[in-house]
Amino acid sequence: MSKQYKMDLAGRELVLKIGSIARQANGSVVVHYGETVVLVTAVAETERKRNLPFFPFICNYQEKTYAAGKIPGGFFKREGRPTEKEVLTSRLIDRPFRPFFEDDYQNDTQIIASVLSVDQENDPDVIAIIGASVALTISDIPVREPVAAVRVGRVNGEFVCNPTFAERAESDIDLVVAGSGSSILMVEGSAKIVPDDDMLDAIMFAHEHIKPIIAFQNTIREEIGVPNMEFEKEETPVEILDKVMEVSHDKVSEAIDISDKMKRKAALKKVKKAIIEQLLPEFGEESAGAISKAFSAVEKKVLRDNILKGKRIADRKWDEIRDITCDIGILPRTHGSSLFTRGETQAIVVTTLGTTSDEQIIDALEGESKKSFMLHYNFPPFCVGEVSPMRGPGRREIGHGILAERALTAVLPDKDSFPYTIRIVSDILESNGSSSMASVCGSALSMMDAGVPIKAPVAGIAMGLIQEGDQTVILSDILGDEDHVGDMDFKVAGTKDGVTALQMDIKITGVTREILQKALKQAYEGRQFILDKMMETIKEPRADLSDHAPRIVVIMVKKDKIKDVIVPGGKNIKAIIEKTKVKMDVDDTGKVSIAAVDEEACKMAIQMVKDLTDDAEIGTIYVGTVKRIENFGAFVEILPGKDGLVHISQLDFKRTENVRDVLKEGDVLLVKVIDIDNLGRVKLSRKDALKEKLEDYQ
Repeated sequence: MSKQYKMDLAGRELVLKIGSIARQANGSVVVHYGETVVLVTAVAETERKRNLPFFPFICNYQEKTYAAGKIPGGFFKREGRPTEKEVLTSRLIDRPFRPFFEDDYQNDTQIIASVLSVDQENDPDVIAIIGASVALTISDIPVREPVAAVRVGRVNGEFVCNPTFAERAESDIDLVVAGSGSSILMVEGSAKIVPDDDMLDAIMFAHEHIKPIIAFQNTIREEIGVPNMEFEKEETPVEILDKVMEVSHDKVSEAIDISDKMKRKAALKKVKKAIIEQLLPEFGEESAGAISKAFSAVEKKVLRDNILKGKRIADRKWDEIRDITCDIGILPRTHGSSLFTRGETQAIVVTTLGTTSDEQIIDALEGESKKSFMLHYNFPPFCVGEVSPMRGPGRREIGHGILAERALTAVLPDKDSFPYTIRIVSDILESNGSSSMASVCGSALSMMDAGVPIKAPVAGIAMGLIQEGDQTVILSDILGDEDHVGDMDFKVAGTKDGVTALQMDIKITGVTREILQKALKQAYEGRQFILDKMMETIKEPRADLSDHAPRIVVIMVKKDKIKDVIVPGGKNIKAIIEKTKVKMDVDDTGKVSIAAVDEEACKMAIQMVKDLTDDAEIGTIYVGTVKRIENFGAFVEILPGKDGLVHISQLDFKRTENVRDVLKEGDVLLVKVIDIDNLGRVKLSRKDALKEKLEDYQ
């Protein structure tokens, strides 16, 4: 039976249609918000996946081009590999739900969110998160409670819930916040150097708008929800868990005390192997998986207990940052480069400057746009001492790259003062905690090394959380092991004056305002420490660009002269590029961008553009070339594509009977513009030009 539910959300109607579409899924819903429509389905297998080290949960967000009344571009007229937006939104859906499934539930589960219509005002991403929660909540898939999400902007100092695309363009905050009825679960977004307290207020503003959506979903679940499915639990026998704890606790503690990541990893692996071999005779060969699982539980408990007692790996304090070293200008032919090392996390980051022709063209549902700042993050397997096939960027790499990109966007110079396309590549060389934040720091250093006039340096830090009962510990600059056993991964990037990017994921059922406030304060202090370390290496951007970077000069031509640069058939612009070897771009406003490493080539190209676009001026003397001779005079080209007539009476001081007695095609001569008529026809005089030059000589 089809059901329809409605509620007001930020002044627009949120409509949920359930029961008429995709009925073979465990749960499905069509979400309408304005004229944006998203179909979300939830499906789970009935059989459990055994001995997996992770929960087999898949989220796929997909945009259908027909949703915007478009046909895919290119030769292959169907949707292909996921776009960046689709990958990022798939991650947005995944992250708040993953910790909300019942313990021991290990069945393959999939969310698919399909955008069916988009209205150019309401972004489908937060709608997809709400739809995913509804689809799960009304299904038999065992989730603890509903989840909801909203986007927060701030326009003219006022917070806005679910701002339209137009409002987002005016906003200094762009946050997506997901939560339950009682706490925050996930934060993702950017800001234009906004104070930390304001960001906290934005998050809590979001939560106040999330609560009614949760209540709305609970009402729907009470009416049409079904009981949770029965699922097989794979609990570790108490006797195995107790025995593993007894025989391994001290050895695990000793191994965890090793500061070096790879040595610690090897030591734990050796202890685990020995424990399994020791206990198999007692519990039987079939108990290997249970012993392994119990060992992981012991390892987690020992590390968490140590942290709660104030003993972190390498004896760091809760708010202590690892040793930091920064180097710049390390690669001789790149435009800007840096090597940022924090403990056992290291990134080599390179900045490359290009022209507008290097901009990325993005064909999205909202329309086509161009992107002149890109940050690409790579995580090769050697950075964690592993062997793995080298493929294209995965979801994690795309997500980390965009997070770092958002962190730096707020400090970029405006396009008019710095007309370059900027591409940054961060290659992670070592990883042991927050390589994305290392990428932020390395990118700021790399841009300053390249001479990009950023408004301020940006640094990033990853914060962690250990919560047991009433005890809560916030950790600064977390290691990979601390992230693995911890309850929160909270990344904060910004300048000395404010936040530029946030990302938070929770592994427990949520965090409160008090915890967030404490984490932000501790992150602020850590960020200042890292920025001070960075500025010991370079305080401000270099005054000059690298010798290997292009110099871009921008000149403006009148709009009616654009055609003189481009046409016929691109012949003129191609001739300039071929002769000078520069890069050139001309836009429809009349802005001509010329880029060249060779300064003389750049000057030559500028002059050639001016020659094409300059108008003839009365009284000016030009060096011209005879193009055509008639009985009444000669046509002389004084500027590229611009001819004027030298009448037979203006050829010489004495009377001329035949034009060819004085000139022939191809002759180069001085001529003076003596008149331009209403039709733009130019009248020239050879004798006036000669007379003026003779007078100058005398």
